[in-house]
Amino acid sequence: MKSKRELLLNGNITSLLFKFSAPAIIGMVTGALYNIVDTIFVGKGVGYLAIAALSIVLPIQLIIIGIGTMTGVGSASIVSRALGRNRKDIAQNVFGNAVVLNFLISAFCTILIYIFMDKCLVFFGASAQVLPYARDYTSIILAGFIFFSFSINSNNYIRAEGNPRAAMYVMAIGAIINIILDPIFIFVFGMGIKGAAVATVISQVISSMYVIFYILFGGSIFRLNVSIFKVKFSAMKEILSLGFPSFIKSAMASIITLIFNKLLLFYGSDMYIAIMGIGLRMISMIQMPLIGITQGFSTIVGFNYGAKLYPRVKKVLRIAVMWTIIIAGVGFLAMMIFPRFVISLFSSDANLINEGIYILRIVVVFLPIIGVQMLGGGFFQAIGKAAPALILTITRQVLFLIPAAFLLPLIFGLNGVWLSVPVSDFLSVAVTVFWISKEIKIFNKAILNG
Repeated sequence: MKSKRELLLNGNITSLLFKFSAPAIIGMVTGALYNIVDTIFVGKGVGYLAIAALSIVLPIQLIIIGIGTMTGVGSASIVSRALGRNRKDIAQNVFGNAVVLNFLISAFCTILIYIFMDKCLVFFGASAQVLPYARDYTSIILAGFIFFSFSINSNNYIRAEGNPRAAMYVMAIGAIINIILDPIFIFVFGMGIKGAAVATVISQVISSMYVIFYILFGGSIFRLNVSIFKVKFSAMKEILSLGFPSFIKSAMASIITLIFNKLLLFYGSDMYIAIMGIGLRMISMIQMPLIGITQGFSTIVGFNYGAKLYPRVKKVLRIAVMWTIIIAGVGFLAMMIFPRFVISLFSSDANLINEGIYILRIVVVFLPIIGVQMLGGGFFQAIGKAAPALILTITRQVLFLIPAAFLLPLIFGLNGVWLSVPVSDFLSVAVTVFWISKEIKIFNKAILNG
């Protein structure tokens, strides 16, 4: 562990960012890819109503992702700073408390969703045509929610201990298995959307098994013994405090999806919900590398901030911003130039494809700069400042996207729903730049007084 700590505090910043981000990027992209492949198989094998069903179920999945991310990011921030101070004992206890907290919250939410499943799906925008597909899918994937949340949680603190490659495997193993199993269950066994759900649950269970194997035999600093699971409410409180912005981000994404589903059903039809589902998955494919960079970036920031090496924190911020703009810019060009090809991967419906081209081009207008907003939230979480992290997390979705999604359709009709996305992207990036600039000034004063 000492060599990893020294590398984080003294190594070349650019090399470190690639070292810690590349595995995270591969893992996140693979995860997004299996979502896309899932949707492609469902769209080709069942039809666009099944794609709409996946969009209806998405808010529920986002809540579970939020739980895993909350406990994972919150604990990872504490673990990184503790290891930066060479306090392995604190890191161990935080790990144990994060596992307990994650299990309790995930189990509670799974039971709650199961009891009120149909009501939830209708509330999230399922029409009479889409509801049977959504019910079939949800009734199965609920079985994997605890495993799914555990894997997401574990990914964060495995990365925080300085092992990004193992964190990548947590994501990649489940994703690859899901991609392999999808066509088998959907087409070979003729299970349709139920087959996609079964493949997903199996992949989540295997991903969780890898986490346990890694901790037991993979050289992790964490050890599975009873003492680390001793509940410390102060540790849990800090985990929740630092991780809550990440949960809010997923919860808000869930609410946004719900609102969009309702608005699209009101102004359009199930076809537009399917188009949104396709668009969200393609945009997520572009955003996953940005999240991967944010994850690697956060580990480096946490260690160096804990050691008070502020110039290194500033440098990694500059480099990370540059790479998010480059990566998102490439994705932006691909979506703008080849939208017909992208949408036709999911559906052969000519009307859906023609409508989708215009819509896709609208929602990606400010995609090249959205990485700045992602880095902002990760930056403040990494340095242990929960309030700015929370503010930056809610600006895009709560302060901008939700009001725009309601107001713009009153003026532009259905087009207003799509226009709300680029409007909120631009405004949220502007706010992020403002907050980061304020923090950089604090760093500069500390360096001068140094």
